Amino acid sequence: IGEVDEDYAPIHTYQVCRVMEQNQNNWLHTNWILTEGAQRVFIELKFTLRDCNSLPGGVGTCKETFNMYYYETNGDEDEMEDGEMRDGESRYIKIDTIAADESFTELDLGDRVMKLNTEVRDLGPLNRKGFYLAFQDLGACIALVSVRVFYKRCPFLVKSLAEFPDTIPGSEASQLVEVVGRCVNNSLPLYEPPRMHCSTEGEWLVPIGKCVCQPGFEEINRSCQVCKVGFYRSLLESLACSKCPPHSVARQTGATVCSCEDGYYKIDSDPPNMACTRPPSGPRNAISNVNETSVFLEWSIPMETGGRKDVRYNILCRRVLPDGRGLEECGPNVRFLPRRVGLSNTSVMVADLQSHTNYSFLLEAVNGVSELAKDHAKQYVSLNVTTNQAAPSPVSVVRKGHTGKSSIALSWAEPDRPNGIILEYEIKYFEKEQDSSYTIIKSKDTEMVVEGLKPSSVYIFQVRARTSAGYGAFSRRFEFQTSPYREYSRRCSRASIVAVAITLALVLLAVVAGFLLKYFQECLLLFKISLRCGYSKAKQDPEEEKMHFHNGHIKFPGVRTYIDPLTYEDPNQAVHEFTQEIDVSFISIERIIGAGEFGEVCSGPLRLPGKREIQVAIKTLKAGYTEQQRRDFLWEASIMGQFNHPNIIRLEGVVTKSKPVMIITEYMENGSLDTFLKKNDGQFTVIQLVGMLRGIASGMRYLSDMGYVHRDLAARNILVNSNLVCKVSDFGLSRVLEDDPEAAYTTRGGKIPIRWTAPEAIAYRKFTSASDVWSYGIVMWEVMSYGERPYWEMSNQDVIKAVEESYRLPGPMDCPEALYHLMMDCWQRERSNRPKFDEIVCLLDKLIRNPSSLKKLVNSSHRVSNLLVEHASVEGDSRTRSQTVGEWLDSIKMGRYTELFMEGGYSSLETVAQMTSEDLRRVGVNLAGHQKKIITSIQEMRVHMNNTNSTVNI
Repeated sequence: IGEVDEDYAPIHTYQVCRVMEQNQNNWLHTNWILTEGAQRVFIELKFTLRDCNSLPGGVGTCKETFNMYYYETNGDEDEMEDGEMRDGESRYIKIDTIAADESFTELDLGDRVMKLNTEVRDLGPLNRKGFYLAFQDLGACIALVSVRVFYKRCPFLVKSLAEFPDTIPGSEASQLVEVVGRCVNNSLPLYEPPRMHCSTEGEWLVPIGKCVCQPGFEEINRSCQVCKVGFYRSLLESLACSKCPPHSVARQTGATVCSCEDGYYKIDSDPPNMACTRPPSGPRNAISNVNETSVFLEWSIPMETGGRKDVRYNILCRRVLPDGRGLEECGPNVRFLPRRVGLSNTSVMVADLQSHTNYSFLLEAVNGVSELAKDHAKQYVSLNVTTNQAAPSPVSVVRKGHTGKSSIALSWAEPDRPNGIILEYEIKYFEKEQDSSYTIIKSKDTEMVVEGLKPSSVYIFQVRARTSAGYGAFSRRFEFQTSPYREYSRRCSRASIVAVAITLALVLLAVVAGFLLKYFQECLLLFKISLRCGYSKAKQDPEEEKMHFHNGHIKFPGVRTYIDPLTYEDPNQAVHEFTQEIDVSFISIERIIGAGEFGEVCSGPLRLPGKREIQVAIKTLKAGYTEQQRRDFLWEASIMGQFNHPNIIRLEGVVTKSKPVMIITEYMENGSLDTFLKKNDGQFTVIQLVGMLRGIASGMRYLSDMGYVHRDLAARNILVNSNLVCKVSDFGLSRVLEDDPEAAYTTRGGKIPIRWTAPEAIAYRKFTSASDVWSYGIVMWEVMSYGERPYWEMSNQDVIKAVEESYRLPGPMDCPEALYHLMMDCWQRERSNRPKFDEIVCLLDKLIRNPSSLKKLVNSSHRVSNLLVEHASVEGDSRTRSQTVGEWLDSIKMGRYTELFMEGGYSSLETVAQMTSEDLRRVGVNLAGHQKKIITSIQEMRVHMNNTNSTVNI
């Protein structure tokens, strides 16, 4: 029908207005619409519709809506004939029922002004080549003015020398389609082909990588121009062609490298912008300093280094043979400290030379191109030295001889290198594990008996030799044990009996005196031994003396300490030192999982060479950032990179050499702990919850040992993986402690999470590991209450005032008494009275090993229940106000069941107090966790009723 629109322009419409007839079912369908590959399309309808109330006679069949349908096909085989549906209505799928925002009346018909309505619907996913649209009227007075079908696409784009084609988005609203760009105009990908992501709104998002001009070209006015003569460009990272460095030249256009002049060289590892260089001259001003059999050699750097900084030095050691027979190279026993070749310092210590011997040393300077300059004559500097008399080398072996109950016989060999005449030996010994108190005795021989020892005791012995040059070093430790007392008593008794028998035999057998004389002397000697119950001491020098020493010392074991990145003059140095750079080609962005302060947070796989693929979380820095924003973004990575603990979120690395800048961390499947607990209310055992708390405490113990204060410990900043392992994250508010464990970090402004912060930190802005312990107690309360908000709906000022007045959170429902006592210890007003994190871990380990200790729950009647008990102040009276069933259910976060309780007849707390688990199932409470929570609260209600014997106050 021909009509006019609101501007009185002629238009054609499809109309139907059979409201006077019964059983209306009118259809209008389009031609076959080709999707052109789109999986989601949009349909814009413009129509007018008459108000049923304006029709005369109050027609009963009049409607003010119509229906829209579609039917997918792979070809135009479904042509409609004579305006009828070929296979009827069953082939079509309903899209929506369309209603009008504006309807016209009979008066509007007189003015011939149509009130157009516009409605847009989306359709997808579509899987075939095309589709039909159909419109059904069941009795409305309607005119369809236009039907516009369209889809959105990301348009053709040229960005950073890469072109991206027209791209049709995916079918899902949150889906990103990754598109790989094509480098144009003599350009190549930088690190990897450039990529962008097409959103369902037809917008290009998350650019990754880019194209740059290939070597020999530079980008000018968004196109690649060839390098001129005398200029070169070899690296994709550089932007423009560069002039050839000194001592090199480029004789053609489009050069990628410059050739060295004659006599100058480059090695493969030299950067392209480095000048060509040559070998150095010889070392200068060489001097020697002889110390016994060691020589300290020192020299100055060469006059000419060849233009390089990688100058190294080699030492050639040769011994002068007697009688002028020439030179021979020093043997392998000679030691060079730190080494003989490749020295970076201008000094070396040569040790273990022979005493009173002439040596010749040649010093050579080399650099990176010395091997290339084969025609370059090597330049040496020579030094001749003579060694002096030296102390002897250490004794290598100490042997044990006869052992008594209070003595041990020792012997040893002369040192391998005596370096002169041995004047005496010094024997140092002490009882094992008592090395702070030892004894030294001396001997001129290589053997002796050490006496005055304890029976059945282990002693440590060390021996050293002395020449006129002084003492050598002590030998390594040798461990020997004296004999037990009883064994020697038996040996002594046997020796006495034998001696008496021999004496009688000599008297009776005098005829064989000559034969037995020698035997008698031996027995007499044995008899003397029996009297002493030990061995005689080896012959010693009359001047032999014993010296006793007692020394004590304290060792301080090394402790790894956190370093604040803000202390670096260049923050980029902290990023380089504490993080690992990851090539962006190893990362694939699959989906956006959230938005952070600096940009989008995505997830996807990380494929590092030689390692298995893992899922990671990817924080991106949005485009257009300032340098300060980049530093702030990477600051947290510089902190995380210093930590290595199974309960601290792990930093995989950063991407700083391409855009966007990224921080890559391990992916935690279950997200933040507070949200995870709310989703799984009542679904875990107490042991599982304690295990989560133990993991958090272990991570905080690690941070505390490093001298690190978190300042924002809360369940929202704990992440949970698929194995329920909890890891501390979010180091945005953290600061480092000084060496003093009692030191505190004082903030300069900034927001403080009041509900989780210790009172001294709120009042004085001083944070310590003890204030983190207070926060950990709040986290315990959050875990045991399945993510409930600490202090509920109280304002921050009310929380501060309540804590100052010694109010503490009541024990959560079903919370073991042992855990609530630990929470209260964490909330001690004096921070010195709070437990340390290592003590918390130890206690939780004990609870896990002894589950029976977790069975005793907090006694609800002893709780501070300012939420569960509402006191109404009445003049001159302290009576309490009774709750309704709905208020009671709201107080335990079960308000969703209020209507079910009312329908089941439980309209008062008295009737609720009699309910059982079967009654709960009967009214419709079917979740086991919710049943348990309600039954526990009912039991508390009964206890309170019995205690008060008055109006029920919950």
